Amino acid sequence: MSRNYSGPLEDRIAIRELMESYADAVNRHDRDLMASLWAEDGHWDLSHYPELGIVSGRDKVMDLWSSAMPSYPELSFIAMPGMIRVDGDTAEARTYFSEVYSDPENGRDKRARACYTDRLVKRDGEWQFQERIFGIIHQT
Repeated sequence: MSRNYSGPLEDRIAIRELMESYADAVNRHDRDLMASLWAEDGHWDLSHYPELGIVSGRDKVMDLWSSAMPSYPELSFIAMPGMIRVDGDTAEARTYFSEVYSDPENGRDKRARACYTDRLVKRDGEWQFQERIFGIIHQT
């Protein structure tokens, strides 16, 4: 086991599937799936983009996500874990991702490599995002 991965394998696999389900929801603009991935008291920090800011509560997370998605009809979002550390019913993780989309202002392709710093919680046997903090690594 590496330093970046600790805790029960079953939980780590479930968290990886949560990350991958997030990517699937983004790619398919699936609001129901996306909502199921967030804890009721989830916190989404997109302060890298001041116009988006920080929201708390699943309903506000979903309002922000739903308002943003129509601007990205041709978005490709691929996620990969970089770290998952499980401690009982909580975990911390890093989700690296690559996205390609058409800039809504000029239609040109934009590419971003970024990372979510995640805190997760297991409730009723299901892992959910408690907090996601967005950070850009590289963007063109």
